[in-house]
Amino acid sequence: MSDMRLDKFLKVSRIIKRRTVAKDACAGGRVRVNGTSAKAGRQVSPGDRIEITFGNRILEVEVLEVRSHVAARRAGELYRVVREEFSEQQG
Repeated sequence: MSDMRLDKFLKVSRIIKRRTVAKDACAGGRVRVNGTSAKAGRQVSPGDRIEITFGNRILEVEVLEVRSHVAARRAGELYRVVREEFSEQQG
């Protein structure tokens, strides 16, 4: 398999635990692929960079491999973390 829907990749890789949550993150503009805001149906393939904003945390990963099923303990092999930042919330 050379490419996969973004929401499914986020679930299979366990970056986001549930596909509906991944779809909501995409719809909310919190997910970017290769620097561009991405919808859940966008195809991702090895080499793509995905940036996700989780509240005060930003996670950027590079897709290494796309597989439709993977054991939980091996999910981290599908990507590598490029950047992870935490910002202090003002309040």
